[in-house]
Amino acid sequence: MRFTLFSLLILFGIVFTSCDDTQPATEDLVAKGGKQYGGEFKFMSPEKIQTLFPTHTAFLYSSRLIAQIYEPLMVFDASKMKVVPGVAESFEMSSDAKVYTFKIREGIVFHDNECFDGEGDELTPEDVKFTLEMACSGLESNEISYLLKDRIKGANSFFKKSSKSLPSSGVSGIKVKGSSIEITLKNSSPGFERLLTNPGLGIISKKAYEHYGDKKIDKNPVGSGPFMLESMTDSKITLERNPNYWRKDDFGNQLPFLSKVVMTYTKDKRSEFMAFRKKEIDLVLEIPVEEIEHILGSLQEAQEGKNVKHKVEGKPSLSMSYVAMACESEEFSDPRVRRAFNLAIDREAIIDTYLEGEGWAAMNGFVPKMADYDHEAVKGHKYNPEQAKSLMTQAGHSNGANFPSLDFYVNTTSGSGIHRMCKAISEQVKANLNVDLNIKLCSIEEREKAIANGEAKIWRSGWIADYPDPENFLGLFYSGNLEGGSSMVNSFKFSNEEFDRMFEAAASESDPAKRAELLVKCDQIVIDQAAVMPVLTGDHIVMINARVRDFAVSPMEVFNLTRVFIKEQRVEDNSEE
Repeated sequence: MRFTLFSLLILFGIVFTSCDDTQPATEDLVAKGGKQYGGEFKFMSPEKIQTLFPTHTAFLYSSRLIAQIYEPLMVFDASKMKVVPGVAESFEMSSDAKVYTFKIREGIVFHDNECFDGEGDELTPEDVKFTLEMACSGLESNEISYLLKDRIKGANSFFKKSSKSLPSSGVSGIKVKGSSIEITLKNSSPGFERLLTNPGLGIISKKAYEHYGDKKIDKNPVGSGPFMLESMTDSKITLERNPNYWRKDDFGNQLPFLSKVVMTYTKDKRSEFMAFRKKEIDLVLEIPVEEIEHILGSLQEAQEGKNVKHKVEGKPSLSMSYVAMACESEEFSDPRVRRAFNLAIDREAIIDTYLEGEGWAAMNGFVPKMADYDHEAVKGHKYNPEQAKSLMTQAGHSNGANFPSLDFYVNTTSGSGIHRMCKAISEQVKANLNVDLNIKLCSIEEREKAIANGEAKIWRSGWIADYPDPENFLGLFYSGNLEGGSSMVNSFKFSNEEFDRMFEAAASESDPAKRAELLVKCDQIVIDQAAVMPVLTGDHIVMINARVRDFAVSPMEVFNLTRVFIKEQRVEDNSEE
């Protein structure tokens, strides 16, 4: 039987109450429609954040803060599950889907900052052009060039010329047209606007970048989003309300409502749970079922009103947890070895036995379930230890002969769900292939360094969509992304001519149905070539203090705090009458 977090919550009963009668700080602003200004929203991160510059990171933990500081042309609205205008007021697409024209909103200003003599500065189409060109560049501070360099006309040439600085000639396919930006693509690309929701494409101030330079801009972010950086230390990052933010809600309230957003670091999940119980944070992300008691306490405590009144919300996550192999290495260059590793692990058993039913086995392709994508048409790897042994024998490694013991890089803490999952994989590979995988717990930074210098031959990773399209997952395997871009994109050095041909054809296909068929074929090639070991997908489930209102859960696991407000709970009398 599969137990979910929701089913276990029922066992505790939804009777949680709050004993906290603290009122939010008084603010000069008065909100309409039952909203309230003021208060701090607090959460934790398990990984250190080194940069707040949009193009310099493709990691989720940084993106969660970057999305509050910067705004891209288009935005994914999690509450409506659709792409809506952001910095762009509107856009038009040519009949052949090769030319997009985005009208830039007037009146948007960047955060007050010393680079503008302490004041704000109006966001212009020139800033948008600069941002897009930065994202096309070959600069070390740009890890998202894979998004645009092979799409926009002239971007690839610009990429090759910009490893040290940005050429003044710019990208030929990006032009300022009055109050608009015109983007000319190499090929037809219906739906190009979805890609522009990526947090890494948040609009950068050209003046701010020139003032701080490539080395200092990481910790001096200047965006136009609802919050701006107050402080960044080794222990926490604090964002404060942007008083000049351009958005208003349906009641005419100036957004955002929150005074501050505070992110601190956690050494393990248990300490994060305890911080939630003590009301030191408002949000818990990535909740393992077996740890629910550490958040909620006992049923008796709940009935006595001693627990934090809270809400649990979730959506299927657009994510894939996987094990990567260095496809060009001596150990994994043979596809038979990679297939053997895939067939040697029992994904269902890992979830049921080691993860207590949390997660969904990746039995199809690398792309998770997604709207308008035939996920089930992709035939994935089924557990077959005998076939796995046969493949290893064919590759010259009968019963593990001539195959070295390998360090298995896992970016997590001891005892976590990810750790248990990887222990199970290690045990199954040992039992079925007689190959030793020695788990090496590490940070993301340590893992990425080991991948870059060739030390890591096998490692655990995950990918969460940064725009809602199957192409976002399959782009990890495109050989055109081997040059430049994020260290996470094709870090396994996979290259396949048929895959590249299909992927490129999909990128220029104007018929949505035909495009989807091509992407399904790409997905199948990834599986057939065993380019990676897809393990599981999951639900993005969060627990939120009930004082936090209008928080929307996103399947891409970032959040938008623009409309969130805090309203303290009234004390409920739980005494017997």
